[in-house]
Amino acid sequence: MGSGFNSDEMMRMFGAMKMPSMPDFQALAEAQKRNLDALTAANKLAMEGAQAVARRNMEIVQQVMGEMSQAVQSLATAEGSPQDKATRQAELMKAAYERAVANMQEIAELIQKSNGEAVGVLNRRFGEALEEVKSLMHKG
Repeated sequence: MGSGFNSDEMMRMFGAMKMPSMPDFQALAEAQKRNLDALTAANKLAMEGAQAVARRNMEIVQQVMGEMSQAVQSLATAEGSPQDKATRQAELMKAAYERAVANMQEIAELIQKSNGEAVGVLNRRFGEALEEVKSLMHKG
């Protein structure tokens, strides 16, 4: 009639309980390091891309300024009727506009390429991280 504590019964109950497996802390730490490495690489690519865009933009501005200066000089020294000068000015403006559009497209492509590379690094790491989580879950 004893309703006392039965240590054998208690140990049997603990033994029957399904304890969750401990996570592999080393694997988690390595995965986190790979995450940080991917972020660092993506940031580096983004910075390099931004610097390349800024450099190219400055080159374009300098080129355009030089071309504008030459165009103004050629118009100022051009001989001919006012109509000839107006026609020449219109041609120069059209060429300048076409170059400006091409330059904007080039800069946009540089930005897109740079962003694509940085996002690609993060996307690859995200896919790897999902696989790592799956494998950690299957080990447990």
